[in-house]
Amino acid sequence: MAEPKKLMRALAGETLETPPIWMMRQAGRYLPEYRATRAQAGDFLSLCYNPELAAEVTLQPIRRYGFDAAILFADILLIPQALGADLWFVTGEGPRLSTITGTDDFAKLKGASDVHEHLAPVYETVKILSKELPSETALIGFAGAPWTVATYMIAGRGTPDQGPAHALKAEDRATFEALIDLLTDATIEYLSMQIDAGAEVVKIFDSWAGSLKAEDFQKYALEPAKKITQALKARHPNVPVIAFPREAGDGYIGFANATGADCVAIDNSVEADWAAKHVQSDGCVQGNLAPGHMVTGGQALIDETKRIVKAFSGGPHIFNLGHGITPDANPENVQLMIDTVRS
Repeated sequence: MAEPKKLMRALAGETLETPPIWMMRQAGRYLPEYRATRAQAGDFLSLCYNPELAAEVTLQPIRRYGFDAAILFADILLIPQALGADLWFVTGEGPRLSTITGTDDFAKLKGASDVHEHLAPVYETVKILSKELPSETALIGFAGAPWTVATYMIAGRGTPDQGPAHALKAEDRATFEALIDLLTDATIEYLSMQIDAGAEVVKIFDSWAGSLKAEDFQKYALEPAKKITQALKARHPNVPVIAFPREAGDGYIGFANATGADCVAIDNSVEADWAAKHVQSDGCVQGNLAPGHMVTGGQALIDETKRIVKAFSGGPHIFNLGHGITPDANPENVQLMIDTVRS
C-alpha cells in the first residue's frame, strides 16, 4: 500500500518534522516556462480552457521544485462565466465582467447545476494531472468563495474596497443574497466534479473576506464556507477542505470548527505565533510567509521562513505564502525558501 502523501498527513492532523510545502499561484508569471506556455495558448482564458496546456503549467513548478502539492491551474472567475456572465481579460489590468446590479441582471444567470458543460475542460485538466503527477504529489482543486466571486460579478472588475458589492448588499439585499446562494450552490457542484475527476483536496479562496465585518463576516464568509464544506463532506467524506478567509484577523479563530474545514490558510497580516496559539489549536494551519520575500530573498527570507516553521512546529502545518507569489518574484528565492523549510 502506498504511503500517505505528506500533504494529506498534515491535513489529517499529523504533526510532521518537516511541513509539506506548496505555494499559492506557484504556476505563474514568475516562471519563464509559464510565460512560454501562455504565449503558446494565446491569452489567459485560452490557457485556462486548454486541458493539455493548463496541465502543463500546473506541472511546471512540480518539475522545477518538487513541491508536495500541485494546485490546478484555473481562475476563480470561470464560475461566473459558466453561469452566463461575460468575462474577458484586459492586458496589464486584469479581468472584466458584465455586471450584476439588480434583479434583471441576476435573472439572466443560469442555474447552479448548469455549469458543467462550460467547465468540462477544467475537469479534463484534473484528469490529466491525476495521471501525470508524481505519486508523492497531492492534487489540490479550488474555487473562489461566493463573497469574493460576487464582488467581481457586481463591480465587473476587481476593486480596492469591494465598494459596489457592499453597496448592493445595503441597497438590494434580496438580489445580493440570491447571488451568494447561487454561487454557493454552483461552487459545491464545481468542486464536487473536480473531486470526481481526481482532486484529492479542495481549497476555497475568499480573497476579500477581510472587508466583511462582524455579522456580515458570519453571514457571507463563514456560512457559505460551512455550506460548501458540509455538502462536499456529504458527497466525498474523505476529501479534505482548506478554507482561506484572507485578512479575517480574529475571524480566523474558530473558523475551522465553525465550517468543518480541515485546515485554515492564513495570510501574512497575522503573526505565526498568534495563529499557532489561536488557530492551530483547532487543527491544521497553512501559511504564512509574506510573498514579498520571494522578490527580495536573502537572509531575511531564510530567517522568516525558519521563524514560521518553528512557530507552527507544535501541530499540523502546511508551509505556504500568506498570499499568491507575485510576477516579479525571483525563481531562485523560491528554491531558497524550499531548501530552508526542508533543512
